[in-house]
Amino acid sequence: MSKGTRGSEQLEEQQRFPLPGKLLPISTLGQNGLLQALVQSVEQPVGAELSEELRRAQEEWEAVEEIQSGLGATLASAAAPISFNEALQYFQTADLSECRKKVQVTVRRQGLAALLHYFFGPPRLHAQLQGERDLALAMAQCGLDDNEQVHMRILQTIYRKLTCTQLGCPRYGAHWEELGFQGVDPGTDLRGTGMLGLMQLLYFVMDARTLPLALEIFKLSQHETQSFPFCLMSVNITRLVIQALREECLSRECNRRQQVITLLNDLYVATFLQLYRLWKRQHKTIADSGFVLQELEFSTKKKPKQLLKSLEAYVSQSPVAGGLQQLSLPLASGSSSQAGEEIAFTGICDPRVELEGEARLI
Repeated sequence: MSKGTRGSEQLEEQQRFPLPGKLLPISTLGQNGLLQALVQSVEQPVGAELSEELRRAQEEWEAVEEIQSGLGATLASAAAPISFNEALQYFQTADLSECRKKVQVTVRRQGLAALLHYFFGPPRLHAQLQGERDLALAMAQCGLDDNEQVHMRILQTIYRKLTCTQLGCPRYGAHWEELGFQGVDPGTDLRGTGMLGLMQLLYFVMDARTLPLALEIFKLSQHETQSFPFCLMSVNITRLVIQALREECLSRECNRRQQVITLLNDLYVATFLQLYRLWKRQHKTIADSGFVLQELEFSTKKKPKQLLKSLEAYVSQSPVAGGLQQLSLPLASGSSSQAGEEIAFTGICDPRVELEGEARLI
């Protein structure tokens, strides 16, 4: 036998029976003669036991092919990651008229509270910034839509960044619970924050200056004893930022910066940093979440400037994000809520100023 013929036979043999440890696509394995023989029916099976074994093999192979088909569709349909700026440009041009109808820009005050706020309250937001504020609040009224490609790209990008993978994932599934949503559908946790809740999380994970912090907090959220639902906590922090905006607690800083959405994002990251420090240093657990949220609410409404300065200090000193001078990631020191004060989150269009109910994550 010639060397050429022997080499050809060896190549054919390797294709039929690959070397141990060498991975092949399932589609290739499906073409393997031996595997096909296992799943094909035979005209004269050697006994009922063999026939039953072949039937089970056929069912298992069909299940594998179905899984592969679904996975392939998922990966093929996984869109490219989206930046925060690209997503923001989409919302700037999208038709949000129905969402804008639901927006109540500021909380309603009556009687003495309204009078005191008029004379002694914070300054009004500059007229040229009101459009940007209204856009932020409209995004908070915009629900997650499966038919909007940008919405799905935002969701997929957040998943990839937090899990450090290049693969896409199904729209629904238990993998969202692993990220800290309450169920298999992230959209159900966005009531009251809408797409703004996802946009702020996208901002957190897509900026190279803040991604290390996001991953550190996500890691802490999976701690054996100090675990907490990361994405649900993120939504609650967005709620706090929205409340501070509607109560005009951020108008002074917005006017100073001549920005609204960027300031909201920085305050969101700053508040998450404060949560991280409180949670880690004071060994908080999920049972403490209500009290932590009370403290965060106090900081976002009463000390936003201090939060932002603390963030800047953190970035300039952090070995993880060393050299990133431009950010504003803060920690409010000495902030505390009044004893016995409770907090529950309401929708951004709810006119109530005083928050009632049990302090808890929702």
